[in-house]
Amino acid sequence: MITASILICGAGIVGLTVARDLVAAGYDDILIIDKEPEAGKHASGRNSGVLHAGIYYAPGSLRAQSCLQGNFRMKQYCEERGLPMLKTGKVIVARDESELPTLRELYSRATQNGAKVELIDDKQLAEIEPNAKSAGQALFSHYTAVVDPKEILKSIQAELLATGKVKILFGARFIGLGKAEGKRLSVRTTAGDISCAFFLNAAGAYGDVVAHAFGLGGDYQLIPFKGIYKKLKKEKAHMIRGSIYPVPNIKNPFLGVHFTRGAHGDVYLGPTAIPALGRENYGILSGIDSEAFSILLRDAVLFFRNKKFREVALEEPRKYSFTYFFNDARKLVKELSPDDIEATPKAGIRPQLVDVKKNELVMDFVIEGTYNSVHVLNSISPAFTSSLFFSEMLFKQYLAPKLAKL
Repeated sequence: MITASILICGAGIVGLTVARDLVAAGYDDILIIDKEPEAGKHASGRNSGVLHAGIYYAPGSLRAQSCLQGNFRMKQYCEERGLPMLKTGKVIVARDESELPTLRELYSRATQNGAKVELIDDKQLAEIEPNAKSAGQALFSHYTAVVDPKEILKSIQAELLATGKVKILFGARFIGLGKAEGKRLSVRTTAGDISCAFFLNAAGAYGDVVAHAFGLGGDYQLIPFKGIYKKLKKEKAHMIRGSIYPVPNIKNPFLGVHFTRGAHGDVYLGPTAIPALGRENYGILSGIDSEAFSILLRDAVLFFRNKKFREVALEEPRKYSFTYFFNDARKLVKELSPDDIEATPKAGIRPQLVDVKKNELVMDFVIEGTYNSVHVLNSISPAFTSSLFFSEMLFKQYLAPKLAKL
């Protein structure tokens, strides 16, 4: 049997950054397991790379608290290690006058959250993003930046392994719990049983599955949303300097199709937020598994009982149509032709936690635990941006008090 003092399930950004904080606090004999052959294979390595600046989130929420501080820390991390980063900021544009009140609400939220933002007119917008258009007003976020998530994941992984205090076991899928040995947990995986004194669930899209095995998270289920991207052809990438976002529906957790210049200069359009039929349903059919029926059933219940979900479910699947997708993107810019856009294999799955009793989309982080385990049930966006702050908070408030008693 494999043994470890601390076992972390999930080698995504949350699992890796928490391990980093554990090492910094003097802990060792840490084992990270992941079912994939490499770190960050799913949401952590497939996101847009945008470091958000705390604009969208309700003041006082954990998302708001962690986003801006996480932004600052991730920028510093990239600068210290020479990792790719673009600090271009972003503009959020009102597409018509009906969106102006929401734009001003975003300004208010951002200001309360400590973000540096400005309400700008069309002349100022043209100086920042010449091709962006608005209904007379836009919001400019100074702190928004873009990084390469995969390079950050590689860097943190190398850092952890170099300490000699952390091991990573890939190809080890969590199966369930075995018979406990005194106060130690026995965790069953596809790579064998593992005995540990403490367990951290950072399993991302499977966080609810792992928590349920511990008798936790019974009120919650993660349902997947698919993010599909398009890309500007290389010779057209100059049309976008940084990032251009629409004013979102702030009652929903999705930000709408937008333009983002990546850390290496490519400009992507997207993502969508299409309800998916599998936690890894990246293609049309690929990734649909035995869970498809239960996901479809949960989607159906939400469709009839939750207005916010119904709006997303009716709107987003239309974006499978290139014409609909193009028209959505076209509203943000002065010039764009269908011929400027090409297909890309880039796609992601965003797991969204649902309170199954209330039939509500959960809009903040959710953390539960036992005396010898902690479970991150909802690594909700902007989890990548927030990670270096969120992991420290998770360690200090949830892990350290429990570890001190073991």
